[in-house]
Amino acid sequence: MSPKARSGEGDRPVFGCIEGGGTKFVCAVGSGPDDLRAEIRIPTTTPSQTLGAVLDFLRESQRDHGPLAAIGVACFGPLDARPASATYGQILATPKPGWSGADVVGTLRQAFDLPIRFDTDVNGAALGEWRWGAGQGLDTFIYLTIGTGIGGGGLANGKPMRGLLHPEMGHISLPHDRAADPFDGICPFHGDCFEGLASGPAIESRWGRPADSLPPDHPAWELEAGYVAQALADLVCTISPQRILLGGGVAGQTHLLPRVQRKTRELLNGYVQAEDILQGIEHYIVPAALGGQAGVLGALALAETAWFAEHPP
Repeated sequence: MSPKARSGEGDRPVFGCIEGGGTKFVCAVGSGPDDLRAEIRIPTTTPSQTLGAVLDFLRESQRDHGPLAAIGVACFGPLDARPASATYGQILATPKPGWSGADVVGTLRQAFDLPIRFDTDVNGAALGEWRWGAGQGLDTFIYLTIGTGIGGGGLANGKPMRGLLHPEMGHISLPHDRAADPFDGICPFHGDCFEGLASGPAIESRWGRPADSLPPDHPAWELEAGYVAQALADLVCTISPQRILLGGGVAGQTHLLPRVQRKTRELLNGYVQAEDILQGIEHYIVPAALGGQAGVLGALALAETAWFAEHPP
């Protein structure tokens, strides 16, 4: 008999949802975006402390809300999301101290005999946007978050983008005019890659103030829009997404989006003969719809996928 919610709380499966971030883990249990029954934020410290607190929350949630049907994990990376790999479910080499090699899925499996689906935070968020947000009805699109870091994921032909490992859109190289922008970049691996030039910490390091404190007419924003547009134009040419969704705190600055749309169209210069770009760019490059819930709902969508893979309708 399949695990169900407790009597009186409906008959939909209840899922465990874990959004693993570099500063905090957001965990929830529920059956859908309209039914999140418990939620907690856990500081990201050491793997043992953080994952131990996650396990405590999930166990307590099972006591309060009934048995879980599956667990979804949308996590910071780099990570191994290949189920057939010997290191599946582990964090790979990361600048986050102590987390390289952390076995996230292995820790969960020791405590719960449940289907588990593990992917990047951005692939998870993309899946959530496909289920309930701005990606509904599409089969190939990109979700890009620009904030503390820059990451990108999405769906291609209806499946999360994954190959050798997973997309690292935040670490693509961009043209860097050092006369216009002498800033070296902050990425510990690549210096002036996309994340190194255009993430929130890069903006603060360059200008000496947090991005959200800079007024709309500050020169930071034309520079930022240029870097984001360069990245988007490259992604349009390589992946040909049906839509691009932008999330994250920096991308959430409302005055930035029109600049990015305009500059992306200018950079493509009429080469991509698609009406959505030539005439409807404001409907092509759009804000992500799930906002601050994108990560945890992405984890829920991953758990749902894991469950239905073993229990098809």
